[in-house]
Order: sequence, then structure tokens, then C-alpha cells
Amino acid sequence: MGARSHPSAVIDPAAELASDVEVGPFTVIGPDVRIGAGTRIGPHCTIEGPTRIGQRNHIVGHAAIGGLPQDKKYAGERVELDIGDDNLIREFVTINRGTGGGGGITRLGHRNWILAYCHIAHDCQVGDDCIFSNNATLAGHVSIGNFVILSGFSGIHQFCRIGAHAFIGMGALVNGDVPPFVMVAQESYARARGINAEGLKRRGFDATRITAIKRAYRALYLGETKLDEAKAELSSIASESDDVAAMLAFIDTAERPLLR
Repeated sequence: MGARSHPSAVIDPAAELASDVEVGPFTVIGPDVRIGAGTRIGPHCTIEGPTRIGQRNHIVGHAAIGGLPQDKKYAGERVELDIGDDNLIREFVTINRGTGGGGGITRLGHRNWILAYCHIAHDCQVGDDCIFSNNATLAGHVSIGNFVILSGFSGIHQFCRIGAHAFIGMGALVNGDVPPFVMVAQESYARARGINAEGLKRRGFDATRITAIKRAYRALYLGETKLDEAKAELSSIASESDDVAAMLAFIDTAERPLLR
């Protein structure tokens, strides 16, 4: 039991908590859970294992972490949840473990803000420095790159990928892959509405990099260019832009239709 656990907390003897982990009242921590130094767990949380939680995380309260996957194909096999360092996980967030058929592990990286009522389903892979606003929801097997922002009430369909630095607008329902740097807004199903220029500027992208990304965006989304023709133009731009090369590589590995 952590040195600062509330007397009403229930912590399984098989759980491993660093000596300075704080655990709030009425929180339940099961076996096969490891929690790193400096992490704070608020009241009324449930943490099930196998789950690893890194250092300096703050789980505010009423969160359900490491629960069984919500997948009818799950047959009781050992599956895991891995959470990195310095994450903020707010009230009523749910994060499920993986499934045997989906790789067996759900991952949340470092320095993410997961705000109230968000859901991260089984086998999702979330990168670093992301912000998920209230009620953002990931279905199973979703891949999220670094520095992605999901606005409130947005939803990502299973198996979709969201590229790094993308911005998903409020209430957007995404049912296709979103390339890096692209901003998506709701209009029936979500559609691309420009690049995430403001976010890129805040992260130090200079004018030359942003101009190349804008050229790539125009090739993909403006006019009636077929995807193969747009990719050929991206390939030309990519010879002088690592960012556009990353966009092209993202598109070339798509398993779902590109959101256009």
C-alpha cells in the first residue's frame, strides 16, 4: 500500500505502488497493477490489472482504468494497459485493456490531457502531448499520433488513424484516416477544413514548413483531383519537405479510406 493511501482505499497486496503514490478515499486497486513514483490517484477510482501506470500521473477521481475490453470476442486471455508519465486523467474517464486479437495491449503515452468522460477503448494506441476534450471517444483499435487535439464530443471510428498535429473539431464523427497536420470539422460525417496552422505555429513550425503543408493540403482536398494524382503531387512536394513526406507515408499505409 502506498505511503499516502486513505484508510478507506482498497489496494490488493499484489499491486505494486511506489512509496510516494497517493491514493484517495474509496479507490480500489486490483492485483497486477504497477504505479510509478509521484502519481496521485483521486477518490472513487477503480484500477484493474494487468496495468502499468508510470510516474507523476494525476488521475483525478471516479475514473475506471484498466477495465476489461468491451469486445464480445474477448475470451479472458491476458491483456494489458500501459500508461506513460505525466498524464492528467480527469473525472469519469474510462480506459480499457487490449484484446488478444488486437495486439493485447492498450497504450497511452506521455504528457496527455484526457478530460472528463473521455473513453479510450481496447487496443488503442495514443501518442504523446495530446488533448482529448470532454466526452471525446475512441472506438477500438484507433491510433492517435503526437500532439493531436480531439475537441469535445468528437468520436473516432474503430481502426481509424489520426496523424500527428491533427485537430478534430467539436462533435466531429470521424470514419476515415486523418493525415498529419489536418483540421477536421463536423458536416454530417467529418470533412477536412484546412490545416491546423495555429497549432503548428505554436509548436515552432516556420513559414517554409507550413507553406509546404498547405500545398499538400490543396493537392489533397481542393478541386476534383483523383487521389492517385494528388499523391503524385505530394511526392513532388515531399522531395523538399519532410513533413509532406510524412503525410505521404501516412496515406500509403492506409487500411481505411482517406477522409476527403
